[in-house]
Amino acid sequence: MTANALVVRKTHLPTSQWILRAAQYVRMSTDYQRYSIENQAVAIAAYAQAQGLTIVRTYADRGESGLKLRNRLGLIELLDDVQSGRADFGHILVFDVSRWGRFQDIDESAHYEFICRQAKIKVAYCAEQFENDGSLISNIVKNLKRVMAAEYSRELSAKVHAGQCRFARLGFKPGGLAGYGLQRELVDERLQSKGVLKNGDRKYLMTDHVRLRPGTPDEVAVIRWIFQQFEQRQSESAIARELNRAAIPCNTGRPWNRALIGRLLRNENYVGSLVFNRRSRKLRDITVNNPPNLWIRSEGCIQPIVERDVFLRAKKIIAERRVQVSEEEMLARLRRALLKKGRLSPAIINDTVGLPSAASYVDHFGTLREAYRLIGYTSRRNCDYIDSRQRWTDLTISLAVQLADALKRNNIRFAFNDSNDCLLVSDTENISFCLARWRAGKTNDSPRWSIKRRVHMPAGWIVAIRLTELNNAVRDYLLLRTTDITGSLMRFSESARARYGPESFASFSALARSLIRHLAKRSRVLPEKPMPRNKQSKSVTPGQKKDRPRAVLIERRYR
Repeated sequence: MTANALVVRKTHLPTSQWILRAAQYVRMSTDYQRYSIENQAVAIAAYAQAQGLTIVRTYADRGESGLKLRNRLGLIELLDDVQSGRADFGHILVFDVSRWGRFQDIDESAHYEFICRQAKIKVAYCAEQFENDGSLISNIVKNLKRVMAAEYSRELSAKVHAGQCRFARLGFKPGGLAGYGLQRELVDERLQSKGVLKNGDRKYLMTDHVRLRPGTPDEVAVIRWIFQQFEQRQSESAIARELNRAAIPCNTGRPWNRALIGRLLRNENYVGSLVFNRRSRKLRDITVNNPPNLWIRSEGCIQPIVERDVFLRAKKIIAERRVQVSEEEMLARLRRALLKKGRLSPAIINDTVGLPSAASYVDHFGTLREAYRLIGYTSRRNCDYIDSRQRWTDLTISLAVQLADALKRNNIRFAFNDSNDCLLVSDTENISFCLARWRAGKTNDSPRWSIKRRVHMPAGWIVAIRLTELNNAVRDYLLLRTTDITGSLMRFSESARARYGPESFASFSALARSLIRHLAKRSRVLPEKPMPRNKQSKSVTPGQKKDRPRAVLIERRYR
């Protein structure tokens, strides 16, 4: 038997013989070579021949962890075919229980198998020593195997984390990207340099390790300049504006902003210290911030870029800006600012010395409007959009479901990426959703619209819902690439949109058809002419909190 069992076979057996037809599900993560796709296919083909089955379809997940269902497009498609009645086979052949999944809740693994069994399709684990026939012994052994598969992931996660902590104590970088002005240097077991790793490169030998070292002289000079400006009481936003004005590139590929400068000023790598385990994300769960007593610190393992006393002075400036005040004092300071300024806005609050930031008021009081109400102030700005936020969220979810249905009808594979709140199409294209809000122009006949780019929005397509005057209804739908937004915010008028883009559609179904055509072109590797960039785009730093991921709600429809 060879790996050609992966080839989909177009058989023409009578419908009465569908019970002799089988589909195979294969998955490979990164644990052992014996679980490679080819090895699984050989074992499954031998099992099928022994049972007199014909493999007619293959569902594969290459390089995907078995901890979660999301992003496992092969298994998602398999379950969808089973539930929708499109499955033309009576058996599903899997190498072993762990290839079906290492779900931490074994009931989840059993649930997916139950879906298949409910459709009268049997699941067989070809390399296991038990027959999955529903007997008492079979059920006991199968559930034991599921527990072992889940426990293996937990133990492996603990071992990997312990190894990363040990190497971090020795001054080696366990993983991740180097910060601005730093490079990853590969060294052998004798600590001899083997060159610099670029972004995306990784070590291949177990005896090799990665250390951090200063980057190019230009980047080192920029870091020292940033600390110098901050010591002279220049704000992070002012420093970011100067860097963007001088066209100095950032290592993220995006314009500099306040958050990037703030992280740079707090990065102890620049004084020669490596700090690990500040945050952790185990078993692909949510990321958590660890307490300082769990941090791993190795000092003197990196050639310093900034003198320690300079770094400590910057740290002191940052610490002195954060003052703990009660909510009563926050409101009292807000009243004094109102009496002095005559009005309030997020920009006024953020620029007033001694006043907590607008985000702090939102954290304490829920919304700025509630803080305004408590001090007896009514904003002249229309804040009705706050109450309609849930309405637009529900609409976005509905549109994403419609687009998913259209992709399915056109046999285009997709998954819901809830970490980035978007649709992932064919493992390569991301589709995000956002609002294009109406804003009054200088004259009544020259309104403008703005589209905000979220901080973690992945590269790909943006479906924008353009709202009417006062943002109370849908005007039309826009389709653009993420590269069309050069900064964090894109502003445009209707005349500018007509000349330069983005593309407009009167109905969402028309937009979906156009988007599917674009996706089909790219899948055939045809070059696509990029849309012209809006010359009126302006880079600003967003201050809004991230909304609840919509993909979590949308994905329920396809589970």
